[in-house]
Amino acid sequence: AALNGGLRSQVSAALKEGRVAPTELCQRCLALIKNTKFLNAYITVAEETALKQAEESEERYKRGQPLGILDGIPIAVKDNFNTAGIETTCASNMLKGYISPYNATVVQKLLDQGAVLLGKTNLDEFAMGSGSTDGVFGPVRNPWSYSKQYKEKSVPKSHSEDEESNWVVTGGSSGGSAAAVSSFTCFAALGSDTGGSTRNPAAHCGVVGLKPTYGLISRHGLIPLVNSMDVPGILTRSVDDAAVLLGSLAGHDPKDSTTIQDDFKPFELPNLTDVSKLSIGIPKEYHAPGLSGEILALWSKAADLFRNAGAKVVEVSLPHTPYSIVCYHVLCTAEVASNMARFDGLEYGHRSDMKDSTESMYAATRREGFNDVVRGRILSGNYFLLKQNYEKYFVKAQKVRRLIANDFVKVFRSGVDILLTPTTLSDAAPYTEFIQEDNRTRSAQDDILTQAANMAGLPAINVPAALSERGLPVGLQFIGRSFQEKQLLTVAKWFEKQVQFPVIQLEEVKRHDSDVFQHQKSASFS
Repeated sequence: AALNGGLRSQVSAALKEGRVAPTELCQRCLALIKNTKFLNAYITVAEETALKQAEESEERYKRGQPLGILDGIPIAVKDNFNTAGIETTCASNMLKGYISPYNATVVQKLLDQGAVLLGKTNLDEFAMGSGSTDGVFGPVRNPWSYSKQYKEKSVPKSHSEDEESNWVVTGGSSGGSAAAVSSFTCFAALGSDTGGSTRNPAAHCGVVGLKPTYGLISRHGLIPLVNSMDVPGILTRSVDDAAVLLGSLAGHDPKDSTTIQDDFKPFELPNLTDVSKLSIGIPKEYHAPGLSGEILALWSKAADLFRNAGAKVVEVSLPHTPYSIVCYHVLCTAEVASNMARFDGLEYGHRSDMKDSTESMYAATRREGFNDVVRGRILSGNYFLLKQNYEKYFVKAQKVRRLIANDFVKVFRSGVDILLTPTTLSDAAPYTEFIQEDNRTRSAQDDILTQAANMAGLPAINVPAALSERGLPVGLQFIGRSFQEKQLLTVAKWFEKQVQFPVIQLEEVKRHDSDVFQHQKSASFS
């Protein structure tokens, strides 16, 4: 019961009252990680470190001096955040074996509050992707592929087609973190969100995914993809839990000049009973090509839910939305090209054995270290940044980005409080179907509803809303005003309470390889 409880209301209370010990909680999560190893959610499991942290937490509870709500709570971190003493790979050959000398600010903040770090989660290489299928450690499997809800609805096309070929993707690029939270192996996880990389897998894995306002949470120690859009994301099983994590992580960081200067005051979310003063905006441009009828119906139903409860629901226009995905692609690849220049084989990470010249060593290192997706984005970005192309592509994209941000400003100034949109075009695709299209095509489709919030720097959250006809999770996205996380999360919590999203039923996991783990320790457990 504790594994499915809320952080503030149940788990923290159970730890304080001594009904469950931090070591017991940690061991239970570690056992679950072993039993769900086939999901491939984790790249590294820091078993010894986690148990040591849990023991220290237990001592604090015995003395009656816990460090806060997160003391003793098992968490996981996406493998593009630096962690001192634990390998940080970005799911790439370029950083295999790299151990950072310092913790990312967000990781340090969690540890300072007594959280127990279980390990590092899987992702697309350098967070470039929308399926968590393109990392060097293999694809992440969506826990819902093994749920009772999905199995009852999915009929194999042939007798030989079993669950091995029927599993669905998690979305990405924070798929490992979403799968880890969804399968109960941790209580919360950190992801990163550049164009939807936290909200997309949250929607596909039936969990809450929060992308805070740009600058609210420090990026120091998050290996950069697109500096002007990257935000650490929060994945939890409830909106209340997301608020708890946000309260622990937000605020100024002297090591990140883009963070806000003001102090951030953590808040407890009120139980909203009256939504009559709310104005919910429905952006007509989010009725995007490829949006499934099922999600469109769910979106309309959610709008009706607010309308019937007394909220004002209005159709709004964000006229530059159709240009946003192209604009995002230009800016994203340009910043990627710049950021990836640091991986040259000299200071850290992989270095090629090529010794002909420094230039040949650079080239060979990058050819061996990066996959096709990363190399493709570097080439695109450098093309857009060429002297003859700079004004035509990069500068023009920056101007369009400003227009996109202004669209949101105008809508919020018109009196709208929150925007309600779909998070994804459809439910999760089967892996065999997902890999039929290349990464760039897939990312363009999958980021279409999420990346505009990153370009405008606005807070956005995915809330699980229903199960599709195939028995898979579908989420809806709420976008709020800049730095108005409390209002955004309060509305999201009200919606979460109304829809009563079902708990995943993972009985099948128990029989999956469980006997193997009783006899041997997995190599990835340090």
